[in-house]
Amino acid sequence: MGKKCRCGNGSGHDKKFMEVPELFGNNVFNDKVMRERLPKDTYKALQETISKGMNLRPEVAAVVANAMKDWAIEKGATHYSHWFQPLTGSTAEKHDSFISPTADGGVIMEFPGKQLIQGEPDASSFPSGGLRATFEARGYTAWDCTSPAFLKEDAAGNVTLTIPTAFCSYKGEALDKKTPLLRSMEAVSRQALRVLRTLGNTTSTRVIATVGPEQEYFLVDKEYYLQRLDLITCGRTLFGAPPPKGQELEDQYFGSIKDRVSAYMKDLDIELWKMGISSKTKHNEVAPAQFEMAPVFSTTNIAADHNQLVMETMQKVALRHNMVCLLHEKPYAGVNGSGKHNNWSLATDDGINLLEPGQTPDENAQFLVFLSAALMAVDTHADIMRATCGSSGNDHRLGANEAPPAIISMFLGEELSDVIIKLTKGVKTGRQEAAYLKIGVDTLPELPKDNTDRNRTSPMAFTGNKFEFRMVGSSQSISGPNVALNTIAAEALDQIASRLEKAKDVNAEILAILKDAIAKHGRIIFNGNNYSEEWVVEAAKRGLPNVRNTVDAIKAFVTPKATKLFEKYKVLSKEELHSRYDIYTEQYSKNINIEAQTAMQMVRRLYIPAAILFATELGNSIAVVGKSAVVQKELLAEVSRLLESADKNLKKVAAETVKAQAISGVAKQAAAFRDKVATSLADLRADIDALESITPGDLWPVPVYSDLLFKL
Repeated sequence: MGKKCRCGNGSGHDKKFMEVPELFGNNVFNDKVMRERLPKDTYKALQETISKGMNLRPEVAAVVANAMKDWAIEKGATHYSHWFQPLTGSTAEKHDSFISPTADGGVIMEFPGKQLIQGEPDASSFPSGGLRATFEARGYTAWDCTSPAFLKEDAAGNVTLTIPTAFCSYKGEALDKKTPLLRSMEAVSRQALRVLRTLGNTTSTRVIATVGPEQEYFLVDKEYYLQRLDLITCGRTLFGAPPPKGQELEDQYFGSIKDRVSAYMKDLDIELWKMGISSKTKHNEVAPAQFEMAPVFSTTNIAADHNQLVMETMQKVALRHNMVCLLHEKPYAGVNGSGKHNNWSLATDDGINLLEPGQTPDENAQFLVFLSAALMAVDTHADIMRATCGSSGNDHRLGANEAPPAIISMFLGEELSDVIIKLTKGVKTGRQEAAYLKIGVDTLPELPKDNTDRNRTSPMAFTGNKFEFRMVGSSQSISGPNVALNTIAAEALDQIASRLEKAKDVNAEILAILKDAIAKHGRIIFNGNNYSEEWVVEAAKRGLPNVRNTVDAIKAFVTPKATKLFEKYKVLSKEELHSRYDIYTEQYSKNINIEAQTAMQMVRRLYIPAAILFATELGNSIAVVGKSAVVQKELLAEVSRLLESADKNLKKVAAETVKAQAISGVAKQAAAFRDKVATSLADLRADIDALESITPGDLWPVPVYSDLLFKL
């Protein structure tokens, strides 16, 4: 008998594992399924809604909902859920069954179109940043038909039809991550199309922001995880002395994957593939017990939905293998943390990548226009891009010689930079002996995709036909950074389109735009080592901002510049921006407060008692041995000194936490948690880590770094 099918539809039929093409998207109500199950006119109407942004007619929704219900029930579903992404950074869902009572006391399974299109979860218990009062509970979820519905399964075998939705308040304010993302996609499409029309493109009807988010993560044995309160409540170790071996031998990166981890990755791939998530690459990352998964590019809102599912699925599948997946940006001190590389590009609906350098003069002209827009956008709004990556976890990672610094710069590579500079100066190129570079007149040099080495230290690196934004934290939603990228690109393209639409000579104006972009924004181009101290000095000379912490970074959301930008393109209102600032600032304080409470409990209940026990054993040994107990006396003196210091710093953490909790005003409170509580926590950690390094292993109350990092 063959192995049981892993298709996940609850049918229980036996056969060999399904082939990947058959498995992929098996739990998704995708285009193939819609073609098969929807009447032709309904399918056509739905596709027009998806591709053209038209309103979905109620009669069409009713047919789609019924087909979706039948498909889901055939695969074992009994419930449906509007799945949304509140401003917590995670996802939310409320499950409703398909059953509807009948007059004879029975039930039927139904799913009206109204229930597909709109839901009504309680909005009062989600963060709103002042947009909603506690007593104003009404909120709405609205189906995002551009992101396919799918089936979610749990360990108990429950199957739920899951419908990606936007979440807004009774008055229409965005209470989620998806709504502004969809708005930003419309904004950048609108302005990019204006540019394309001036360049002679009359066939493309939409421009789509695409993303491929790479996801880094750690795995740890569940047995050890459950003994670490800091990992359970904070996602990172608040204490831990360095292990004898870390990542210094550089033997982990791309190394052979252990069988236990490989089995986990296999199951992870299967679960993701079933939901239509194109998990493509998997490998060991730099730090011990650290790994990475990379998907294929997709439309930005689908990529954002998929990445939330990736994080959730990573954690669920890990538990099946008696492991825990850690998504914190810095679970362990002294080794690399985890990021999420956001590979962003723009493409037309008829398949043209607008950041592809190309091989013909016209294509090169198009590329240089959109490259100019990227330079203009990121330099003008570097503060906003930095703000989108702000979190208490990411503060431990950024600038730690493992991730980009807090300075926003752009890497183009020496060859591409050289071509651009020569274009702006009208000088000869070494690749064409007699020809001057003039857009649309003489033949431009062919710009290969990989025209330079990669720069993994850059926060925004051009990597052939896309920009890789490397500052995003591993636990963060990619929606925020992409809302910003799309909106700032829309503004730059708007300015460029206005110039090109008025130009008598488009080719000459393109060159003028490029010259202006380099003159005004060329300071942001840096192809060197972003980790070096020399770059910090050079960046300051160039006037580039260096915002080192989240509390200061997220102030960029409430500047007049940000308000003007996001309101102009109807992505976020002033009130929605301020709500996000309040929420993210408050979340920062709450995270540090949780860390402080956890640290105090661990020190009082675990570490100090262990150190006292060790001191007692040393005292007993000294009493027995007498004058010759030199080593014991030295150890006892050191343990006593560290115990005294730890007790002093413990009291300081407690006092500073109480003071910070009492402060009114989210900004002042967050500053206190940053400047007082977090720094006192660091002092307390130094004492405990020193005690760990001299306390016998059988007396130390928690698994140490060697256990957590190497025993998988």
